[in-house]
Amino acid sequence: MRPTLGPGDGLVALRGGRVRRGQLRVFPDPRKSTRWLVKRVGDVYGSGRDTIFEARSDNPRAAGAADSHEFGWISAAGSYRVVFTAKAKVGR
Repeated sequence: MRPTLGPGDGLVALRGGRVRRGQLRVFPDPRKSTRWLVKRVGDVYGSGRDTIFEARSDNPRAAGAADSHEFGWISAAGSYRVVFTAKAKVGR
């Protein structure tokens, strides 16, 4: 998620909430359920429990970047809304 988030940055996410374009959301990787992804919301379809959204990378050209273009739309029911981010302290 560079440049928004970098290695070691922290975040707080809450389950639920209305999915809106531009939000950061956290959800299990559809390709590997033991890994979690943080992506920006693109298009949103549906409402309530039937909401699905397009997960977009902030830096789609980065090595290993993956988003909905690769794994499809994400159900909002299993995602968390990022409400706070904190930059990691840089060693001196």
